[in-house]
Amino acid sequence: MQITIEELLKCGVHFGHKTERWNPKMKPFIFSSRNGIYIIDLLKTLEQLKKASEFVKEKVANGGQVIFVGTKKQAKDIIEIEAKNCNSFYINERWLGGLLTNFSTVKKTIDKLKESEAKLKNGEYDKLTKKERSMKEREIEKLSKFFSGIKDMTKLPDLMFVVDTKKHKIAINEANLMGIPIIALVDTNSDPESVTIPIPGNDDAIKSIEIVTRVISDAVNKGLMERKDFLENQKREESLQNEREKKESLDEDVDDNGEKIERIKRKKRID
Repeated sequence: MQITIEELLKCGVHFGHKTERWNPKMKPFIFSSRNGIYIIDLLKTLEQLKKASEFVKEKVANGGQVIFVGTKKQAKDIIEIEAKNCNSFYINERWLGGLLTNFSTVKKTIDKLKESEAKLKNGEYDKLTKKERSMKEREIEKLSKFFSGIKDMTKLPDLMFVVDTKKHKIAINEANLMGIPIIALVDTNSDPESVTIPIPGNDDAIKSIEIVTRVISDAVNKGLMERKDFLENQKREESLQNEREKKESLDEDVDDNGEKIERIKRKKRID
């Protein structure tokens, strides 16, 4: 997905927070201030977007998995849509403390949810009383709300994309503790040094969140395509190698048989 300065401008990516609400570490990404609001340098945004896209594509092409995180009202629907568009994991409800740092325990809860869903589907809960079944259904609904985006996550993700680092400090801290690289949409009131690749931009406007998240989602899809091509080529190479080895083995058998026949002929002549 090729993005231009004009598109970023149209989506309001350049609007930061009020000048009294800023993080000095964002200074390199600020162009100016206007009417008490910081204006983000969109050239820097574009530069960081390209850097982030390449990083994501390479990580996924090497077999990495991405988790999208954004729980604020303006971001939650976009996060779900774009994560699903690239077959990635997502959290768009409350971040559950320990999701990364205590994943083995979280996974047990996810496994319990999947087991309960299977029992509901195959009619096992039909044997319960109406009240008991209702309780089970409510439990499934509650767990699904928080875990639906990570239900198939069997290991820690290899990369995290976050919208609004201030709101998701716990998620950022956990990822950093576990050595998981972070790409984030970072506004003028946030710390860009808390993430691996900050993308300076408006993290409150829906259009701004949408365009940046879509770029990351597209980068994941490009990485998946590269991964698919690599695996297919690898499979072809292995198949060709097996054919070559089989042919060499047959040739050796022919040579061996030829030698045996020659020895038999010589023996007959001598006799």
